[in-house]
Amino acid sequence: SAATHQLLAHAALALAGVVVLLYLALRSMRSVTLVLVNLPFALVGGVAVALLMGGTLSLGGLVGFVTLFGISVRNSIMLVSHYRHLVEVEGLPWNMQTSQRGAGERLVPILMTALVTALGLLPLALTAGAPGNEIEGAMAAVILGGLLTSTILNLLVLPVLAVRWLRLFSPVSQPL
Repeated sequence: SAATHQLLAHAALALAGVVVLLYLALRSMRSVTLVLVNLPFALVGGVAVALLMGGTLSLGGLVGFVTLFGISVRNSIMLVSHYRHLVEVEGLPWNMQTSQRGAGERLVPILMTALVTALGLLPLALTAGAPGNEIEGAMAAVILGGLLTSTILNLLVLPVLAVRWLRLFSPVSQPL
């Protein structure tokens, strides 16, 4: 229908805007791609929880996915930006050790974001079936499920993908 096409058009425009803003911030399409790779990580957990809750996607679930994607992108940006700092400012060579160090140094901020969000949403998720909590409960459950998979994969898989995908150079060794 026309409403669906309009919604898809607005979603495409929003995604294009996000990509442009990420590119302006990260100055590299490889970095932007690596940040966006975390979205399927978040989607896995969110979809799994939505299926466990009956398989229907409510308005609360959609809001949950938007929120979840924002948190996931934030965590990925934090990690990729720190990798750039380690290489470009501190002069470290770009390799697996630098990637592991960067992930280790961003472990606490990423976990704190996930834990604070989870603790705030846990009461809503636990009362998801209660009358009056249909929207908030679905939202909280989707965010919690996606946050779990996104955080784990962001800290374990993204550093490996970063070493294979990113091209970072120290200003001393090579021009950017």
